[in-house]
Amino acid sequence: MLNRSILIGRLTRDPELRYTPAGVAVTQFTLAVDRPFTSNGEKEADFIPVVTWRQTAEACANFLRKGRLCAVEGRIQVRNYENSEGKRVYVTEVIADNVRFLERGEQQESTQSRDEGKQIDIADDDLPF
Repeated sequence: MLNRSILIGRLTRDPELRYTPAGVAVTQFTLAVDRPFTSNGEKEADFIPVVTWRQTAEACANFLRKGRLCAVEGRIQVRNYENSEGKRVYVTEVIADNVRFLERGEQQESTQSRDEGKQIDIADDDLPF
């Protein structure tokens, strides 16, 4: 059986870093991933919750910000809990074990010359996956 997911998208907000009682770092953020089709001429996106743990969580909290482009590789997990009203709530999220930062941070950009590091616009049809 196989449960793997690879996503490329932009963060909808800054990552939220917390620590478990045992001191393990965990970060949560949402990734906006464009759909490959349009509805009524407008692009649509899916907003996918992502969870990272340990060193990956700390790196995401330190280097990712709202709007940044990143790639996430991990597995899809569905969990459930009972809310305060007694209703069962289901949560689907990606548990990431690999996150790639696809854009340079502001500090890194300021050290580059203006001719280097320009963003490249690539159509979805040109991607091999």
